This record gives sequence, C-alpha cells and structure tokens, in this order.
Amino acid sequence: MKKGVLLVNLGSPDSPEPKDVKKYLGEFLMDERVIDIPLIARTALVKGIILKTRPKASAAAYKKIWWEEGSPLIVISERLQHKIQNKTDLPVALAMRYGSMTIKKGLQELVDKGVEEVFLMPLYPQFAMATTETILVLAEEIRKTDFPNLKISDLKAFYNREDYIKVLSNSIKKHLTDKEFDHLLFSYHGVPERHIRKRDITKSHCKIDGSCCITPSPAHEFCYRHQCLEVTRLVAQKLGLKPGTYSTSFQSRLGFDPWLQPYTDLTIERLGKEGIKNMAIVTPAFVSDCLETLEEITIEGQEIFHEMGGHEFTTVPCLNDDDEWVTLLSQWINEWATSKTTTA
Repeated sequence: MKKGVLLVNLGSPDSPEPKDVKKYLGEFLMDERVIDIPLIARTALVKGIILKTRPKASAAAYKKIWWEEGSPLIVISERLQHKIQNKTDLPVALAMRYGSMTIKKGLQELVDKGVEEVFLMPLYPQFAMATTETILVLAEEIRKTDFPNLKISDLKAFYNREDYIKVLSNSIKKHLTDKEFDHLLFSYHGVPERHIRKRDITKSHCKIDGSCCITPSPAHEFCYRHQCLEVTRLVAQKLGLKPGTYSTSFQSRLGFDPWLQPYTDLTIERLGKEGIKNMAIVTPAFVSDCLETLEEITIEGQEIFHEMGGHEFTTVPCLNDDDEWVTLLSQWINEWATSKTTTA
C-alpha cells in the first residue's frame, strides 16, 4: 500500500486586498468549530456584522506583513514542505484548512501519485476544536465523499513529546542567546472558555480554575488550556527558567464571550507598568509565523510595551522551516511509514 503525507496548516487569503480577506474570513468564521453557535446566529453575526466591518481592518494588517513572495504563512509552509520532501521518499503534499489550497486538492495530489494511505499532519502542537479537530473532521468528510478507498492516519497532538520540547527549547535558546530579557512571555492563541468545557470528555473536570489543568485527568487529552500550560512548564524546565521570569497568556480574542485568560495585550501592558524593561515573547501555538505573530505580536505588542515604558521587545520566531524542526517532522513521518500499525 503506497503511503503519502499531507501537511495541513490554517490558511491565508489569496492577497491582502479586502475582497480576498473578506472571502477568507467568511469561510473561517462560518466554521461551526470556530464560532460554535447555532447556524442562524452565526450567519447573522458573521455575514451581518463582522464581514461588513472587519475585512478592511484585517486587510490593512495583512498588508503590513505581506511578503513579496506572498502570504508569510503560505511561503513558510511551502518551504517546510520542500525541506521535508528532501528527507523522505514518500510524496509530501501541503494543504490549508481555509483558503484556496484546500484539503481536497492536497488529497487529490497524493491520490494522483498512487497514494492509498495518507499520514495527515495538522501543524498544531495542541489539540483544539478550531484547529486540529476541524481539520480531522473535514478530511474525513472529504475522504468519505471523494476518496472512499483512501486510508487516513493522523498525527496526534505533540505538545508534550520530549523531542518536540527539545526542538522548541533549542529554537528559543538560539534566538535569545545574545538578548537580554527580564521576562519571557509564552503567548498562545486564545479560544472561548466554552470550547474547553465542550471537549471535556469527563463532563466535570474542566472548571478553568487554578487547579484543574495541573490535576491529572483523561480530560487533558483534548484540553487546549492544559496543553498550552504544559508546553510552558516543560520548556521552562528545559531552559532552566526561574519562577517569576516567565508566564503564559492568550491572544487574538474575538467577541464578548469569556476567552482564556490572561490576555496577551493586557499582560504586555502590565509587565511594562511593573517595570520590566526587556522582555521576550514566544508563540508556541503556531509552528509558522503568520498574521497573529508578525502583526499582532511583533508590531502591536511591541507598541504596547514601548508605550508602557519598556525598552527591548524581542519576538522569538516560530519554528518555521528550522532545520531541527524539519528533521523531527521527517523522523515522525519515517517512523509512521515503517510502523506496522501506521499510527502516530
């Protein structure tokens, strides 16, 4: 049975122009696992309110970070794909959950090469409804409809794998070697609190208080908050960070419902007010730099910090196409390809 690999990332508009951004946002925000409210209410909110105002502002943000080659997220993901392809004999395709580089196209590319079994690799360290889950659900729907004879295995959340923590820690260390910083902030993409409770398989553990995420539970397999906090803990341990010199926050909230806290922008503001002069920030929910890292953190976050009296604001790049990261992903692929059970 011929095997192949499909890397899947979030996606991007085709251009930073408002019309393309509007199309992209419409697809993204209408996903029931992103805005998980009834269809009628979601349609009213997204098409009646958000898409009438947000595309212009988002387009302006995209224009600040757009590269000559195109969307940074797409360009970086393509570089990653090409490097991985050079390290494995399996065909490696690339797809996005949203936008024109669809999962269906990615699967079709592999099928056209004779692939009968696909290793689906959502490029997210932590599990969340709005990231890994929506990719897996859509891929299975497409498989049933268009490729019924295709077998799909998937890469599980790898947030606590020792080899991943080592690669992430080495990347952080490398980019901060010559930098002075008083505080390292781990900023993760936020999700509504209800997403955490919805994916609590015990139906009782996730209270989003001070203890549930550090109390062992089967719920942690699908708890995004726990998995983010665990990445911070493991990396801090690996790097030998002292208590009080690092913290965790959540960025990119939308709407008025409670989202995971503390919020990144308010945390940056607080650190500046408290007298932190040199801070660094890393975004381990992303493996590729994108709008949320390049504009929201590198530009907006830095502005907030400087307004609060801070001096040096250092943004640690995502893993992107770092050679050590490429080697690790290639290793996971080759392990899957040679395993009898073809599971990750």
